[in-house]
Parts: sequence; structure tokens; C-alpha cells
Amino acid sequence: MLILGIETSCDETAVAVVEDGRRIRSNVVSSQVELHAVYGGVVPELASRQHVQALIPVLDEALERAGCELAEIEAVAVTYGPGLAGALLVGLNFAKALAYARSLPLVPVNHLEGHIYAAWLDREESPRFPLLALIVSGGHSDVVLMEGHARYRRLGETVDDAAGEAFDKVARVLGLGFPGGPAIDALAAAAGTPALRLPRARLERPYDFSFSGLKTRVQRIARGEEGEPPDRAELAAAFQESVVDSLVTKAVQAAEEHGANEIVLAGGVAANSLLRKVLAERSPVPVIIPPPALCTDNGAMIAAAGWQRLRADERAALDLDVAPGLRIG
Repeated sequence: MLILGIETSCDETAVAVVEDGRRIRSNVVSSQVELHAVYGGVVPELASRQHVQALIPVLDEALERAGCELAEIEAVAVTYGPGLAGALLVGLNFAKALAYARSLPLVPVNHLEGHIYAAWLDREESPRFPLLALIVSGGHSDVVLMEGHARYRRLGETVDDAAGEAFDKVARVLGLGFPGGPAIDALAAAAGTPALRLPRARLERPYDFSFSGLKTRVQRIARGEEGEPPDRAELAAAFQESVVDSLVTKAVQAAEEHGANEIVLAGGVAANSLLRKVLAERSPVPVIIPPPALCTDNGAMIAAAGWQRLRADERAALDLDVAPGLRIG
């Protein structure tokens, strides 16, 4: 079965063709990074307009790379939340039009669930339940126990800034531009192991995260409010080490407490080299980390999740609306 996956939750216009929820036939992503870099972050209205312009060309390229025609597609899976409302509307309405015109099933997909299902793509073996998913992106930092397909229990989440958001904000403080994650990763690598140690938030719920205080501390240090500021690379490395330690410590504890067979690292921040390395070293169970291209927003992960939903006979009517604040578990 060929499923078309459509993803427009933020600033990536993505369309993919996936066979049987596992084999990627094509995975095309049109990035808006250069468009938003001027503003230091994503401008929702600009993102929506760019999705309108990009969707048809991206669809055409995805079909061409997959070596198939639209007539061969058997279902349309689309992100309906969470994300930017305007951006979601563009993708959802486009998917509705395709589904209606071709009389195809319309399958609604939670963007966060899509990130988890990236772990099923182009792999011989399926992840083993129960598994612990650490979803880390620009808008989300969630610890989720997945006990089976479509069976989620959220154990922890961010109480303020998500990890990716904190990376972007600290990058601005350090004058590194947008997006902040790759820039901090590269700069921190040049510094090596930092001598500076920054705080880790202690919260009432054991698997929740908080990065707002850490961001503020970095800002104070960079401004010289706590004495002579260290080298930018040292500060970037110390910040990254604190975020990674918090994420890994809580994910590993949750996996041990809930008897997870594996840990899946998902979301855009999963492309961070230190996070990938430290989690693999400290985890007591095997860690599944999709390649970086499948960690950032893409259509293939939406098609993979949609295929599982379709197998459970889940589909949406054409009056489906977006859910910008949708959660998982």
C-alpha cells in the first residue's frame, strides 16, 4: 500500500510516499530556514503563505521520486496538530482536497506520534513494546511510554520552554543566528568538555523538564552580570551539556522504572550530536535514533504513523479541523 504523507505543522513543507508504513519511496522537504532566519524565528503568517506556494511543487517532486502517479496512492495521511494553526490549515485542506478528488481515505496524524514512527522507517526490525519515547523538538519535550500501537502514556513534559526553543533563544543571546540547535552543536564541539557547570532544574514531577531558568542564567553570564563572561564556545558547551544531561537522565530513569525494552529518540533536537552520543552511552536498553533527516519534520514519518492508524480502520471525515494544541498520551 502506498500512502502519501503531508506535513506542514511549522516551517517545513513536506510530502512523502511510503510503502506499507515502512519503506520510503520518496521524502521531499522544502525548508523555510532562510526565509525566517532574517527574523530570528518562525513568522507564522509567512510560513503559511510559503506552504501554499510550495505544496504542489513538493507533491509533484515526491511522486516523481517515488516513481508513481497520484492514481496509485491509496490513502492520504496528514498532520492536523500540534503546530501553527495557519500552517496546519494549509496542509490539512490540501490533503482534504486530494482525498476528496481521488476518493481516498483521509488519515489524521498527531505530529508527535509521527516523530515516534520515524523509528519504523527503513528498518528490518520493528521497535519492541513497551518502549520509551523521548520527543525533543522546538515546541515539545515529552517523555512518553508507548505500550503498543496508538497506546501512549505521557510521563513527563516541559513546563516552560521546550529544549529546541531554549537552543534557539540561547543562540540569539550568543549571536549565532537561527536555527540555534545546529549552531550551538557545532560551536560546543569546538570547545570540548566545558569547565563551566550550569544548573539542572529540579521539579516536583520527576520526568518534567524546565529550561527557562537555564536560558536566563546563560543570558546573565553572557552579559557579564556574574563576572567576566567565558568564551562563547565554552558557554555554548556548558548550556548544551546541561540540556543533554537533563534529557538523558530523565529518559533513562523512566525507561528503567517502566520496564521499557528500547528507547526511541525523536524530534528535531534528536539530530544533536551530543544528545545522540550520551543517550546511547547511558541507556540500559537499546536506543533507536533515526537518521537526522528523519528527526526533523518530514512527510515520511506522517505516512508511517498514518499507515498504522489506517490498519486500525481510523480515518477522518472532511470536516476534520486542525488542533494546534494537540498533545500525546
